[in-house]
Amino acid sequence: MVLATEEDLLTVRHAVRAATLAVGFGIVDQTRVVTAASELARNAYIHGGGGVLTIEYPRRHGGKGLRLTISDEGPGIPDVEAALVDGFTTGAGLGHGLGGARRLMDDFEVRTGPGAGTTVIATRWVNR
Repeated sequence: MVLATEEDLLTVRHAVRAATLAVGFGIVDQTRVVTAASELARNAYIHGGGGVLTIEYPRRHGGKGLRLTISDEGPGIPDVEAALVDGFTTGAGLGHGLGGARRLMDDFEVRTGPGAGTTVIATRWVNR
């Protein structure tokens, strides 16, 4: 799913909500995953100049999950650890996006580098 316009951000929310239902998340976990997806998609759109979202349905030890991979080709994140701290912002936001998204998901990985874009892989498991 391409993230190139403001409308795409709404499409992401709807697609991820449908995916959470398909996996069988309860309402609280649906909200967590949709919120994380929204934050990550907005970051890719605003800071990365757009991006791509991939939704996958991994399994482990009999448990189902939902994995979101959001990639952009932007400038990258110079200091990932700083970016994950609440209050860190490079724009007009409150600085809860990346760190907040990490707290909402079970597994969270950021791959980035100066000039290399950013890829965030975030997974939430139904049976943790």
